[in-house]
Amino acid sequence: MSKLQVYQYPKCGTCRNAVKWLQSHGHELELHHIKEEPPKPEALTELVRLSGLPLKKFFNTSGEVYKELGLKDKLADMTEEEQIKLLSSNGMLIKRPVVTDGRKVTVGFKEDQYESVWG
Repeated sequence: MSKLQVYQYPKCGTCRNAVKWLQSHGHELELHHIKEEPPKPEALTELVRLSGLPLKKFFNTSGEVYKELGLKDKLADMTEEEQIKLLSSNGMLIKRPVVTDGRKVTVGFKEDQYESVWG
């Protein structure tokens, strides 16, 4: 199996569950602390492209930073490039964990989704 890149926040229970699930299924992981080293704009653009998801799915809409910045009302007026730069500037804005093997990407952790993508 190829090594998976996992952008995660170690204190996040969802991230810990995802890492545990991936390890228990034999994956080798390269963990990235999303707050200390958020993905660069180019990497984020590629992750969004590979995921096939709309960019807004990458925002941690339940996070404190998202709410503090009032992004619910601001995102619609921002260009995709501005949104990518914003996400890259603060890893706590990114829905986590983000997992990729360079070909596929998942955002968040749902066991059934992991089973079909990473199982």
